[in-house]
Amino acid sequence: MWSKDVKKGLIEKFKEHSQDTGSTSVQIALLSERVNYLTEHLKKHKKDFHSRRGLLMLVGRRRRLLQYLKKKDLKRYEELIKELNLRK
Repeated sequence: MWSKDVKKGLIEKFKEHSQDTGSTSVQIALLSERVNYLTEHLKKHKKDFHSRRGLLMLVGRRRRLLQYLKKKDLKRYEELIKELNLRK
């Protein structure tokens, strides 16, 4: 899996204030990192259906958080999409 340093770096990059560890943008960034990790894992292990289900659940959670952020703060949403390369 990924280390504490990676998680800490993502929190530092996407936080909205000094004590922020769980805002919507931080959660989306952390979920995106896990989605990328699981995607690479599933390229090697094609028959790992338990991890595939976990990946689909993470993608759904991230999608719901993105919809919420888009409704609440469109500017922050667009910045996050561009930063994480989520839309083509």
